[in-house]
Amino acid sequence: MTRPIELVIFDCDGVLVDSERLAVRVDVQVLAALGWPLSEQEVIERFVGRSHAFFLSEVEAHLGRRLPPDWEDEFQPLYRKAFADHLTPVPGVVDALDRITLPTCVASSGTHEKMRYTLGLTGLYERFAGRIFSVEEVTHGKPAPDLFLHAATRMGVEPSACAVVEDSRHGVEAARAAGMLAFGFAGGLTSAERLSGPRTIVFSDMGDLPGLVAAQA
Repeated sequence: MTRPIELVIFDCDGVLVDSERLAVRVDVQVLAALGWPLSEQEVIERFVGRSHAFFLSEVEAHLGRRLPPDWEDEFQPLYRKAFADHLTPVPGVVDALDRITLPTCVASSGTHEKMRYTLGLTGLYERFAGRIFSVEEVTHGKPAPDLFLHAATRMGVEPSACAVVEDSRHGVEAARAAGMLAFGFAGGLTSAERLSGPRTIVFSDMGDLPGLVAAQA
């Protein structure tokens, strides 16, 4: 029998805050300015769910040169403005959080600084304060299991008793690699087909999440 879940680990971007659509559009502008024109779909496939360090390493490998230390200074205001003007919680997630009774935490490929900003903008930061984990804290980002295993350890829960809510292919792969149940949210940029796999429950409406969690608890 499947072990009942005791902890729900939420990804941040695309699961709690509806930031992926905004960020991908800016990513396309940034990459074009750097000399690597990609479509939004190509950006989604390559980078959604991955860390900023991975993004940077891929850009430098493609360009065949190191970027200067201050290369982001020109582009960060584009992301900040997009988020400040348009960022909202993922539709239905606030109500879902109110209805989920199990312990929760956040484990994201984003930095702590970024999560303080985006979760703060959307009024979600205080819900998770003290239970927010970043890829900055581990050696390998998603799709490696390190971040989710780190979150489980810090929360004092065995990996087999954890479930992860993810919206990216790399994220659900990380959850599976960690031995955790994955809830694949297909209401964002990644199709249900790309999220499907073993130990994965795919759903497209955040309103359904509390019932899905309760059925596994």
